[in-house]
Amino acid sequence: MNNKIEAAKKINVDYVAKLARISLVDDEKSLFQKQLEEIVGYVNDVASVKVDGVLPVTHSIEKNNVFRQDISIPGLDRDTVLKNAPLNDGQQFLVPKIV
Repeated sequence: MNNKIEAAKKINVDYVAKLARISLVDDEKSLFQKQLEEIVGYVNDVASVKVDGVLPVTHSIEKNNVFRQDISIPGLDRDTVLKNAPLNDGQQFLVPKIV
């Protein structure tokens, strides 16, 4: 466990701040160093949980396919839809070229 804590302390806050393109004062550096160590500690706690024999799941309760039936229904009538278009050629909408 001490190795994990030591690894957390090796996080270089100056380097992380440089990557984020932010400048930090010394108080902020020490605050963020402490927070990063806590975050890595939490991740290490999660990593130490024994999950042997636990199957990965997407739901906490067993669910099967919850989708509705795929039933084909008629769409809108083309002539009715094209009546609402400012420009059409009787088959499709016409739009100005934008290139």
